[in-house]
Order: sequence, then C-alpha cells, then structure tokens
Amino acid sequence: MIGSVAKKNGRLAVFAGALLSLAACTGEEAQTPEAPAVEQTALNRGCATIEPSVEERAAIDAFLAEQKTAMRAVGSVTVPTYFHVINKGTGIANGDIPDSQITAQMNVLNAAYANTPFRFVLQGTDRTTNAKWFALKDGSANEKAMKKALRKGGPESLNVYTANLSGGLLGWATFPTSYTAQPKQDGVVILFSSVPGGTAAPYNEGDTGTHEVGHWLGLYHTFQGGCTGAGDSVSDTPAEASPAYGCPTGRNTCSSTGNDPITNFMDYTDDNCMNTFTAGQSARADQLTATYR
Repeated sequence: MIGSVAKKNGRLAVFAGALLSLAACTGEEAQTPEAPAVEQTALNRGCATIEPSVEERAAIDAFLAEQKTAMRAVGSVTVPTYFHVINKGTGIANGDIPDSQITAQMNVLNAAYANTPFRFVLQGTDRTTNAKWFALKDGSANEKAMKKALRKGGPESLNVYTANLSGGLLGWATFPTSYTAQPKQDGVVILFSSVPGGTAAPYNEGDTGTHEVGHWLGLYHTFQGGCTGAGDSVSDTPAEASPAYGCPTGRNTCSSTGNDPITNFMDYTDDNCMNTFTAGQSARADQLTATYR
C-alpha cells in the first residue's frame, strides 16, 4: 500500500467504492463498435468527469474529516509506476512512443508533484500491438480487456496506458475510492501524443498525465460545482464557474475572492499555462490515498 492505510468503515468503504469510478474525458458509457484508428487531434482539453451527487460527496468529505492522520512528508510516498504502450505497429505515428518520451513524462510528473508527498518511480514498460485496443474508447469492452490483461501491482501502483483515444479525447482516470469495487480497471489512460515531445499541441508537454494522475490521487476539477457549494472540496483553490481554456490571465468567473485558478493542473488550460498544485490539494490527495490506496 502507499504508506499506512487508515481502517475504513465497512459500509462507507463499499459505498464510496461505487463513487467517482471514472474521471473520463467523455460522458458516454455505451459500448459501440470501435472506430478506425486514425490519429486524434484534441482542439480543447476536456474531461466530462462522472461526478458524485452532492449528498455522496458530502458523505465522503464527512468520512475524511473523521480521519486524524498527519500529512506525510514531501517526497515520502513512493508510487510504483507502470507504462503500458498500446500501438498499432512500429514507430511513433503508430503509437509506439520511445522510452525517451516515457522518461520525459515521468520527469514531468515528478516536477509537478515535487511539493507533495508523492514520488513516482518507473517499475516497468510493456508494449502491446493491438489495433482494437489502440483505437480506445472509454468504458468500452476493449478498455476493460486491455486493463484486465495488463494491469500490474495493487492499489498503490499507478498504471498508465497510452493509446489513440477516440473522440479527440486527452485522457481519463479512476479515483481512489473505486479501487475496491473494480481493482483491475484502476489507472490512468492518456493520448499517446500528449506526452512530452508529442504532436497534440498545445497539450504535448506531459500535463495531461499530470492532470489525470491528479484524479487518480483523488482530486476534482477546480471548476467542480461552479461558484456555489463545496466546489472541489479544497479551500485554497478559488471557485470557478466553468473550465478555462488557453491561458486567460485575470479571468474571474465567480464573485468570491480570487481570480480563477487557471494555472492549476486540475483546470483545462494549455500545458504551458499549468504549473500549480495548492497545499490544500496536496493534503487532500494525501488523505485520500492514505485511506484508499
């Protein structure tokens, strides 16, 4: 496990395991025939996360409030990381990204999370040539089969799958609370060309990985809930009415104090605009992973 795992109330552990099961860059779950594998181009970052209800989120937050564990030290939590490169043939154009780009993606992750407890260590890389898995749709039978065949490690292990995601999507992830119910489906999926040096500009500096790993650690989007309610359940991220795109400096969509957190990794801005996790986000991710991972 990642660090020491707090004991969970049995009823709530089962309840929470059904929540936040997928932070997916699409809202569709119906299984349809896979589209032909043509390289996707993401015009805007998008993640239509399957969100819990207000009542469900309140129950999770109340449960976390009861946990009195101290935050773990910066860099003290080692996250074993496995890369699964799905391709339709040899060469980068076919999704067979080289080890150098995987190393660069790992470097981006560790730089982004440098002030948090998490340190990501690559444990292995495997490569699979499968045209159906390469043209990947979230929630599909192909995704389930791929993960069932390839996933490694336990709840503490980050599994990253790179493929050519359908619908111009950049990625999706599972949340810590879903692991118990669907352990084989746990992990992060990203567009192969979103890694550093890829072709998915302006999303080709590796921060799709950063963003999706944020979900895997338990973070919501900064615009969760808009201008009202608990927002993203983090007190030091200003409320935001809607996703920000590009890098709109000075954007302020809510009347509460503070401009929109456009530089936050959990918004939708361009990779070169993102550079921040807050102390509150770090604390929440630590608490969720200590409890569920």
